[in-house]
Amino acid sequence: MHSALPEIDLDDVSTACLFLGRSLAAPLLISSMTGGTPAAGELNERLARVAQEYGLALALGSVRAAVENDSLAPTFQVRRWAPDVFLLCNLGAVQLNYGYGRDECLRAVEITGADALVLHLNPLQEAFQPSGNTRFAGLLRKIEALVRDFPVPVVVKEVGWGISGDIARQLVDCGVAAIDVAGAGGTSWSEIESLRMEPDDLRRKVAEDFRGWGIPTAEAIRQVRAECPSIPLIGSGGLRSGVDLAKALALGADIGGIALPFLKAAAVSEDALRHEVMRVLHGLRLAMFCIGAKNIPSLRCTNRLREEWTT
Repeated sequence: MHSALPEIDLDDVSTACLFLGRSLAAPLLISSMTGGTPAAGELNERLARVAQEYGLALALGSVRAAVENDSLAPTFQVRRWAPDVFLLCNLGAVQLNYGYGRDECLRAVEITGADALVLHLNPLQEAFQPSGNTRFAGLLRKIEALVRDFPVPVVVKEVGWGISGDIARQLVDCGVAAIDVAGAGGTSWSEIESLRMEPDDLRRKVAEDFRGWGIPTAEAIRQVRAECPSIPLIGSGGLRSGVDLAKALALGADIGGIALPFLKAAAVSEDALRHEVMRVLHGLRLAMFCIGAKNIPSLRCTNRLREEWTT
């Protein structure tokens, strides 16, 4: 809700914050996207350079390809361009039910030089993939065993359908260091998988039935924060601007994750990516200014968040 009298100076607005013990210049994560091909390696280089320049966190796409094929490792190795960035590597959690264990997860961290490991949950996507990995039974205990003495924090995220409060509580109770809700509202991987199918494929028709499936990002953030008040929380899923980022933080996230706008910009050029990041960060600062939030803690506890507007 706009404040016509914010009682702060725009120049005094600070976006600096801490996440998992690391200082960030802004509460923004360039979310998990790509790797495994020469083109993906070039995109990761651009993303890493800009993350370093602006003091942001960066998450790589699934490192599984490099774990299983060393020749693909360079496409995920961005430390030379981002020595100070809080870097997260990424693997599918379900791989713990398909032969992966501590050694493979450590290998992903070793390949990337990451500061944290992300395990992504994607049951609906796997169900629509040809030969998808759908054995999710007993996975929580596998995650618990992995995080017990893993040398870096383990974050669990969805891929676009959201994590509910009750699932977050189970994950936190088993020792997960942070949650990324990755709620519904952004890229739908069931729709993407449907585009890979033949028009008369029954699975394509079923995938179309899942349009609108999932927990909206705002609802997922609220549920997880209510159930797990102190867990480090990433709000992602459909965030496209600094205003969206401000709303995610006001709802209870510690940082926000954005993927698609940055990926599109990085595919054009590093300058285009830099421009997109500046757009988001400037929008965040202006949103904070216009509600009188001088810093991130005051944004996160603002009383100017409205449920809805009527006209």
